[in-house]
Amino acid sequence: MEEESVRWNIKVSKETDLTLLGAHGMKKGDLSKFIEEAVRWRVFHRTVQDIKTRNADVDLEELQRIVDDAVHEVRAERRSRKTDLH
Repeated sequence: MEEESVRWNIKVSKETDLTLLGAHGMKKGDLSKFIEEAVRWRVFHRTVQDIKTRNADVDLEELQRIVDDAVHEVRAERRSRKTDLH
């Protein structure tokens, strides 16, 4: 199933255009894929930074316990699903 797309109109410098399309051998159709990947990475990076900032004052042992508990729950759920399939 194909995802629904929206159209963006963007403006970049001539240098950026030449760098992407010329030096890296990209075609015009590749630009949409490149932008989408770049935006996804930027959003991911910001999310990670926000989480780090939010947890800056959390005790490391407490944070590790929270992570361990979450991993344990996910693994238990996966094991449960596997046994349900058999």
